[in-house]
Parts: sequence; C-alpha cells; structure tokens
Amino acid sequence: MIGEKIRRWTRTYAAEHGWILNPDSRALDIVIRGLTRNCKKFGHPYCPCRLRSGDPEKDRDIVCPCIFHEDEVRDEGNCHCRLFFRPDKDE
Repeated sequence: MIGEKIRRWTRTYAAEHGWILNPDSRALDIVIRGLTRNCKKFGHPYCPCRLRSGDPEKDRDIVCPCIFHEDEVRDEGNCHCRLFFRPDKDE
C-alpha cells in the first residue's frame, strides 16, 4: 500500500517538474522499495541512496525529494538515486 502511494506520488511529482521516472523499471523498483522501507522503518521516505545521521533535524534534508535533487537533475540529467530524470537524458 505505501509502496503504491509512493510510486503514484513520484510519477505525479516528476510530471509536475517536466521530468520522467527512471525508464529502467528494475532500477526504479529498487528505489521505490528503498523509499517504502525507509517510510515504514523511520516514518519518512528518506532517500535510499543517502546515509541517515539519526538526527531528525539534519535528516530532513534527505527526505525524498531531497534538497539536492533539483540541482542534480538540472546538472547531471538525473538525481543521485536515479529516480527522477530529465526527459532528454541519454541512458
């Protein structure tokens, strides 16, 4: 249930920004599972590609979408987790 909610949210969020989700469905599923696991375990969908410090104040920066994602998508074509992609990014 949580996983499907996260998947729907990521799809909507990507579309709102003119991005796409990772076109590799296997890689996308891994990130969605990581977000789901973190949500269930820690109460927030922490970015599965970044290390939590355990300090909720500091870790707020890595709740998906993390504070880094927009710059990463703009500069590199995708975020660090490879969840969000610019549609023009060559794989």
